[in-house]
Amino acid sequence: MATSSAKVIRALQRAKGVTGTATAKAWIVASRPALPANGPPTRFFSSGDDSHSDFAPKKKSVPTPEEALKLIEKHVKENKIMLYMKGNPSQPMCGFSARVVQILKENGADFASVNVLDYPAIREGVKSYSAWPTIPQLYVDGEFIGGCDIVTSLHESGELKELVSSKKD
Repeated sequence: MATSSAKVIRALQRAKGVTGTATAKAWIVASRPALPANGPPTRFFSSGDDSHSDFAPKKKSVPTPEEALKLIEKHVKENKIMLYMKGNPSQPMCGFSARVVQILKENGADFASVNVLDYPAIREGVKSYSAWPTIPQLYVDGEFIGGCDIVTSLHESGELKELVSSKKD
């Protein structure tokens, strides 16, 4: 028996005049409020069907690989620095993505990102778009830079700072 349970039982024995450990345990169980006859109490959680549209997910589905490639092309062209990663910059979901985010922040880069875990079509599409098999993937000025290992190497050599700070033509 746990020490705290033993203390409770001894205190109960003294206060209520209950004798014996088994009797004290039985008294504790008997003194608990009974469940209603129709089962446990009702819990009120939103089922999702009756929830207001403001609380609905804002993600767009990407139904076809062709649409995914068009969307990736748009992202890469419209954002000076684009990162496809697992998770988001404030909560990366893999160490490699976290490292690239850390490096970009150290270099003062203002970047856009897509969480590929939320969009399976984008996750597969970005791999074929770049012909690079892994995530994260970094693009600067519409050009594929690489994954974590290449970004780390460019950071260590100082080349990444030049890439992310240069003006887009």
